[in-house]
Formats: sequence, structure tokens, C-alpha cells
Amino acid sequence: MLKNVKILGLIVFILLFAMCNQKSKTDSGEETILKGKIEVTVDETIRPIVEDQIAVFEGTYYDAKIVLKSKSEAELINDLLNKKTNVVITARDLTQAEKEKFIKLKIKPRVTPFATDAIAFISNKNNNDTLIALKSVIDFMKGIPTPKIKGLVFDNPNSSTVRYIKNLAKVKDIPAEGVFSFKTNEEVIKFVSENDGMIGVVGVNWLSQPSPKMQDIIHNLNVLYVKGLKDDNYYSPTQNDIAEQKYPLARELYIINCQGYTGLGMGFASFIAGDIGQRIVLKSGLMPIKTPGRKLQIRNRIINDKE
Repeated sequence: MLKNVKILGLIVFILLFAMCNQKSKTDSGEETILKGKIEVTVDETIRPIVEDQIAVFEGTYYDAKIVLKSKSEAELINDLLNKKTNVVITARDLTQAEKEKFIKLKIKPRVTPFATDAIAFISNKNNNDTLIALKSVIDFMKGIPTPKIKGLVFDNPNSSTVRYIKNLAKVKDIPAEGVFSFKTNEEVIKFVSENDGMIGVVGVNWLSQPSPKMQDIIHNLNVLYVKGLKDDNYYSPTQNDIAEQKYPLARELYIINCQGYTGLGMGFASFIAGDIGQRIVLKSGLMPIKTPGRKLQIRNRIINDKE
């Protein structure tokens, strides 16, 4: 009888220890879709909209922490392929070759489109001509002298804007002369505001949501109207022209999650693609993938608050 009691006591002790151990694992900050800490790498050309999304996400889910790093498109894709990061936000989808690399690693990337962005051309305020033909930019990238363009200014040789314009021009390398690059869109904006004749190539999000220190600089710029290759009209990178698919330099934005498990990356992607995230996109001046609905309250009579 005493032996049975000892055995029963040992079993109870083991069960209690297992329960306490499981509880300690849960309380230790185990990652879920709404809890934990992850690092997200963003294309530098679209950083402002992602900063807004993170601020609201963390303000809604207090146990979630997202560490944001910005890099050029080529750098962040390379980090993703080499498993240095698992979640990126970029201005292009993965290529078929990149997807096949993940298949070999037995990881299925979750790709979520969440907004339509645009590449904008900017010039100094002293430049009275606010029109530019996309063909002129393409010719300049091919090394053909163009009277209207003294120089093109990009943020980074490895950026998504460089890749986009190179693809349009169908050139492998940028010209040796007349093309300048820095590290960030902020540096491009500042340089163009101080130098006449230069055409800056930036993500429109930096213009629609300038940081406090950039607001005065933005006032010294013209955002150019662009004539596409198939249309004689000029359009600006406004939300309306992007929505109507008139602006020729629009591009979709994606969050790519390669965590390989149900974690905070999935939760953040669902948030961005959800109602709140899409409203943040709409307010930013970009075009959401799904236009948030609006609830209308219909009343039979007007209520006078002063009564």
C-alpha cells in the first residue's frame, strides 16, 4: 500500500513538473502570430509606409515587437535567399528561379501584395518645365544625350528604382556619365533640391509622407508629370492616376514571409493586408490592394444636438 502511494506521488510530481515547465515555455515569450519579436527588412524606397504599419501594429498588439531594417532591393533579396532574414517587404515578387531555391530548402514563401506604389521623377523648383517623357529617360539610360536631362539621380545602384528603369530601357549597366547615386531617398531629394537640371528618381511614398526634417526640402521640388510609351498624355504619381492605371511607373508592393512556420511574420502580413492595414495605405497616398469599405448610417430624421 505504501509502495503504491509513493508511486502515485511520483507520478503526480512528474505531471506537475511537466505542467510548470510547459507554462514557463509559454511565458518565456514564445512567438505566435501576435506575440514575439522578429526582424523585417524593407526596401529603402518604401520605408515610410512600413514604419506607419509597424507603429499601428505594435500599438494594437503590445506583445509584438518588429525590428525594421532598410536595405537596397538587391541586398534584401540576397539576405532572404541566404536565410539572413525571413521577412522582407519589397517592390517586386520573387522570380521563378528564386522560388525554386526555396522549394529546395523545403520552404514555401508566403507572398502577400498589399499596395500599389509608384516611382516619381523630381526636379528643382527652379526648373519651370514640369513635364518629362519616359522615352527621354530611357534614351538617357542608353547613353543618348537628352536636352531636358542634365543628370539622373538614384538612391542606390542596387535599388529597386534602378532595376525598374534599367528593365524599361533594356540595358544591363547604367551609363558611365550623367547618372549619380547615393544611399537613401532622402539624400536624393536633398541633392536635387540644391542642384538645377538634375532629375531625381525616388519612391513616391517619400514625397507623400515626408519626415518632419524633409518637409521644407520637399517644397523646393517639382514632382514631374510623365508621358508613358503608349500615351501622349502626361500623368502625375497621384493616388487617383495610380488607381486609374494611367501613371506609367506604378508598381505593386509585397510582404514576403519565409519563416516556414506560423509566426509573427504571418500575423504582420495579415494585418497589412487586412482592413486596418489597407486604411493606412489609403491614408498614405498609395493605392491599397483592397479598398476598405465604409459603413453608412442612415437616419430617418436629423437629430438636433442642441435640443
